[in-house]
Amino acid sequence: MTSRRDFFINISLMGTAIAGGHVFAQAANLSESDPQATALGYKADTTKVDQAKNPKHTATQVCKNCQLYQGKPTDAAGGCPLFAGKQVAANGWCTAYNKKSA
Repeated sequence: MTSRRDFFINISLMGTAIAGGHVFAQAANLSESDPQATALGYKADTTKVDQAKNPKHTATQVCKNCQLYQGKPTDAAGGCPLFAGKQVAANGWCTAYNKKSA
């Protein structure tokens, strides 16, 4: 049997979890013109990366298979610790790319 006190604590925790998820869902997408993005050569589309400037880049290197990517592989965008508060495109790329280990 749940006490009235436990009930209100659980309701409060659920509200906080929902609100937190809502804030995360509203994170802005990273712009390629953002100073940090420019410094790391970020492109929202890996096929748009300048091969002359980034000779080690390959088309299979995308954010969604990088160790730093915090979204699910099926998400269109996800968080990255290099760009706090911003979402990177799942098919994006930057010079900090590091393949996720299997």
